[in-house]
Amino acid sequence: MGKTTLARELKSDEQESLYLDMENPNDQNKLQDAFNYLTLHENSRIIIDEIQLMPSLFAVLRPLIDAKRTAGRFILLSSASPLLVKGVSESLAGRISYTELTPIGITELKEPLDYRINWFRGGFPEALLADDDNDAIEWLNDFIRSYVERDLALLFGVALSSVTLRNFWSMLAHSNGNLLNAEVFARSLGVSATTVMKYLDFLEGSYMVRRLQPWFVNAKNRLIKSPKTFVRDTGILHRLLNIPSLDALFGHPGAGGSWEGYVVEQIFQAKPDHLDLFFYRIQAGAECDLLLVQGITPIACIEIKLSNAPVVSRGFISCVQDLAPKYSFIITPQSDTYTGSNNVTIINLSDFIRTRLSLL
Repeated sequence: MGKTTLARELKSDEQESLYLDMENPNDQNKLQDAFNYLTLHENSRIIIDEIQLMPSLFAVLRPLIDAKRTAGRFILLSSASPLLVKGVSESLAGRISYTELTPIGITELKEPLDYRINWFRGGFPEALLADDDNDAIEWLNDFIRSYVERDLALLFGVALSSVTLRNFWSMLAHSNGNLLNAEVFARSLGVSATTVMKYLDFLEGSYMVRRLQPWFVNAKNRLIKSPKTFVRDTGILHRLLNIPSLDALFGHPGAGGSWEGYVVEQIFQAKPDHLDLFFYRIQAGAECDLLLVQGITPIACIEIKLSNAPVVSRGFISCVQDLAPKYSFIITPQSDTYTGSNNVTIINLSDFIRTRLSLL
């Protein structure tokens, strides 16, 4: 279920719902005099879809909200991050609450779906619930093409080169989970590093890419300070890498990075609000794939392994010794939960999210 379907299914005994889609010219015309039109429906719940296409509405909504403070009176839907939607922070500060509707994750799966299907096909319902992998692949290919050629430019109202964007997205996929080096991407694409960062901002702002920042507070060693990048939906990742099946994925050199990205995304979706996520890497090479932090205090060091019989690495133990967190874990696909060497807990992803994450 997408954000639009979910919003339109909201029911209230006290309010009627009015749905307006800013991709629909008729609805846009209704809002040419937005203040008066919306005032006529002051007793309705008003759902405005793809509001980033009409940013002038934010200034109109502010006095309407102030005149009648009713929670949920306006539901604003967007496919773009509020940080990149002009007008949200300036016009509606203190008047708006944000909810990110993520793709389907591991904790929402029901038989016959399992984490392997979710990992390979990603979390978009049309791909995840497809009858077979071929149908999922066809939908994902169409999604990527339409997103590159039309949707992203429409979201942000800017001119983008679809060829450069597609090539950049593919390059990000091939370096999934690696450190960002804008200069290398720029030379390969024949554009400036500034253009690379602009395109990255758009992909991140449309929830397609995640930047995982490094942790370097109170550190004793010389650290890496460049972020790592991940294609957030692994179904899209695998299409950009042209991986045709789950069997092929296990034999692909990008399988480890794909699994790491899947784990990172699932933990981001499920983590409690008081935790922030980083990675930790010293210039000598030792790395903690994921660091869970509260304030400035490291809570848990996590190493992510595709193997169900992982070996605790010296580099990971070195990071644990540097950071002195309360917990240390190795997260696997399907292993049992047990304590390994150096008091590191080995646990599978599903059990970690269901039984440990909320307790940290």
